[in-house]
Amino acid sequence: MLQPDRMNPRELRASVSLASIYGLRMLGMFLILPIFAIYAETLPGGASHLMIGLALGAYGLTQAMFQLPFGMASDRYGRKRVIYFGLLLFAVGSVVAAMAHDIVWVMIGRAIQGAGAVSAAVTALVADLTSEEHRTKAMAMIGGTIGVTFAFSLVAGPALNQWIGVPGIFALTGVLAVLAIFVVRFVVPDPSVSRFHSDAEATPAKLREVLGNRELLRLNFGIFALHAAQMAMFVVVPFALKKSGGLDENHHWQVYLPIMLTAFVLMVPAIIYGEKKAQLKRVFVSAIGLMLGAQLLFALSIQNFWGIVASLMAYFIAFNVLEASLPSIISKIAPAASKGTAIGVYNTSQSLGVFLGGALGGWLSHVYGFAAVFMFCSLLMALWLVFALGMKAPPAVKSRMFHLEETTMEQGRQLAARLAALRGVREAVVLAEEGVALLKVDMRDWDEQAALQLIANGSQ
Repeated sequence: MLQPDRMNPRELRASVSLASIYGLRMLGMFLILPIFAIYAETLPGGASHLMIGLALGAYGLTQAMFQLPFGMASDRYGRKRVIYFGLLLFAVGSVVAAMAHDIVWVMIGRAIQGAGAVSAAVTALVADLTSEEHRTKAMAMIGGTIGVTFAFSLVAGPALNQWIGVPGIFALTGVLAVLAIFVVRFVVPDPSVSRFHSDAEATPAKLREVLGNRELLRLNFGIFALHAAQMAMFVVVPFALKKSGGLDENHHWQVYLPIMLTAFVLMVPAIIYGEKKAQLKRVFVSAIGLMLGAQLLFALSIQNFWGIVASLMAYFIAFNVLEASLPSIISKIAPAASKGTAIGVYNTSQSLGVFLGGALGGWLSHVYGFAAVFMFCSLLMALWLVFALGMKAPPAVKSRMFHLEETTMEQGRQLAARLAALRGVREAVVLAEEGVALLKVDMRDWDEQAALQLIANGSQ
């Protein structure tokens, strides 16, 4: 029988509450971005932009180190226990950064924050608490929360800085992390069954396959480059806005707010066009080209206020399109049985980009000046553009998952073969041990009722 289109109340509560946990953690990371560099320069040791960049990007290194291990630990020790521990680490790091009197201790606090890498465990818990048919919606809620949190942070960070300062922002994020623990304990449902999910979790056995996939490697380099450029940019832009426009950091939101609103409005039709018209590669490559143009414009006009504004506009239009389209392309390209591992490697690449972008951006700014940072970012974007031009166009498919009753390995192989033969099915994998069928289908040309009938007969 076809599952209802809507989540049941338990699934909805789990999805919304876990998306809020994810969002709160990201809020702690993003809120300081637009004002941190100016604050850090006032601290002992902060005169070096290298130290500022290291402090800004430190959380990325520890996040990259602990992200996958935390996800695997949640299989063994329980989802909620690992999330409690990660949020507690994040809160401790926030307090250390709030109480820091020099740049080194801020860096240590940021590294501890990043070590509380709960994203993989949260994703696994979402998978435990949602049916196969609704899991994609739940993951989309989390993805949407991250985007909204980032945009909100660029506007709210400068306003909060005026009221409570950067130490106050760190303390606030620590309090929010503690509150998040209570949300996990009392609001998020306990899973009746907790097990491994190939679509949501990474597994070492699949790493070789994922790391050997050239199309996925292009995307991993892309998210690395995108976030390396983002961190490098935020080492420089706060100083440039203050110097060129005479705009103190508490009022930088006046620049970011109209830019973010405009970028969001322009991003939506681009993504719809790419998805609906099967032109995702064209939109994707165009956005990388626009990002390259934005970085070159930054390099040429970083001393001019309106040049910076124009650069930021081009940057955020491109950034929003790329940030929204990359997960969609990963989902379309990754082998169905290795999707969770592909996403795990992708997220680790993003975290490494955060760290290296902050470190290299700080060093280049300190030694060679602002323009050098954006020449470095331009080089990253040019390489990405070359890689993206050679990528295969992502197939116009959607991922679908279906629950199976108890199925043997042989029954699973036979069912996968029959499903793969259906009209519109581009890939079909049956994971008997997990009790799921994973399909990639052309939504314009597939017979869902026939698939449901096969699954029902194959599960008897």
